[in-house]
Amino acid sequence: MAGPVSFGYQVAQGGVRPPQDFTVSYLVIAGGAGGGGDGGGGGGAGGYRNSYASETSGRGSSIETPLTISPGTAYTVTVGGGGGGHASGLGANGSNSVFSSITSTGGGGGGGSASGPGGNGNASDGGSGGGGGEYFNGSGGDGTTNQGGNGADPPSDPYAGGGGGASHSTLSARINGGAGLSSSITGSGVARAGGGGAGYSITRLGGGGGQGTGGTGGGGQGGLDETDPGNAGTTNTGSGGGGGTSQDGVAATAGGNGGKGVVILRYATSAVSSYSQSGLTIVASTDGSDTILAINSGTGTITFS
Repeated sequence: MAGPVSFGYQVAQGGVRPPQDFTVSYLVIAGGAGGGGDGGGGGGAGGYRNSYASETSGRGSSIETPLTISPGTAYTVTVGGGGGGHASGLGANGSNSVFSSITSTGGGGGGGSASGPGGNGNASDGGSGGGGGEYFNGSGGDGTTNQGGNGADPPSDPYAGGGGGASHSTLSARINGGAGLSSSITGSGVARAGGGGAGYSITRLGGGGGQGTGGTGGGGQGGLDETDPGNAGTTNTGSGGGGGTSQDGVAATAGGNGGKGVVILRYATSAVSSYSQSGLTIVASTDGSDTILAINSGTGTITFS
């Protein structure tokens, strides 16, 4: 009689040991928001949820609990897209990212002028909140507990505010995007989920509000003059787009688009024989005895065996 066949698993007395449940660490970042246009605030970063090692989750919160995964079960994954920057009004929120029971909230759009949608200059809430627009000193949006920081209220007219970042740090001068957070889940430290910077506003008297820098981790810089739109947030970081500029009703530029989010998984290589996926773009790598899956786009499922 032929002996037992392993299929990559340990052979116990009497036969093949079936695959066992195992633990997966994750970093789930939602899509960043678009910047507001026409003296617009920066877009907020996507929500940041992290369970790897002794790092922190968004908004300075404690690390989350890794998930227990059962082989043979299909787990839902969605990588949230970035929100679009607006030509004159409120930037669009980013989309949520999901891994199984973990959902990160899309970033909040940056406030814009009175002429576009949401025409009071107020930004949107999100994973991190958007920065308030210059018009009427619109207010910044709120971030989500355990995911990201608040967007800034403009410091004064004609300034706009910076979008919130994952770290929930104090926004420098309130026009710069909030800083993101660094994670070593891929084997080396990479900062992600920075807020977008505010756009510059030029008045008829020649003065103006400042141009905001993007937050560390990929936040887009705000526009500088009447021909310069806000910069986009970096893709697969969930960072916010920079705000667009205004020239006192004469000229305006659009806010930058938010950056797409990402879902990163890390687990012991010895725990898994293989995986299959549907609808996802995955880049696999190793770090020591662990496997890392960077899921960069798509909506679908992943199944381990």
